[in-house]
Amino acid sequence: MSKSLNNLQPWGAFFLRLVLGIAMIYHGYSKVIPASFHGNTFSALDHHSHYVAALGLPYWLGYVSALTEFIGGILIFLGLLTRFAAFLIACNMLVALAMVTRHHGYSGSEYALALFVIALMLFFYGAGACALDRKIGFA
Repeated sequence: MSKSLNNLQPWGAFFLRLVLGIAMIYHGYSKVIPASFHGNTFSALDHHSHYVAALGLPYWLGYVSALTEFIGGILIFLGLLTRFAAFLIACNMLVALAMVTRHHGYSGSEYALALFVIALMLFFYGAGACALDRKIGFA
């Protein structure tokens, strides 16, 4: 039984990779792509950067955060540069987790904590099955 479950480990990482990738693309998209097609991308990024600055963090970190979520999510979803993208996302989620718990306590931090743990798992164990990393020799 244990051996057959061990054979499924790459598929476990694959499904976690898809979940994290979709979640990060979804959250990053709203920060990078404007809600109105008449606006420009920088207005959406500026809005997020102002929010980050209001939390007491550097303004430029808002740009880094949004782009990490969006581009990192795409990379994770594809399984491309997985460990690098997972590390950046884990750092991003750690900052988000610290900010949420600092302002609201533990309540509401479960989602960021779950994304942080998934990103750490992908960082330590790799992309799993069906990853572009395997095709190009990064796995």
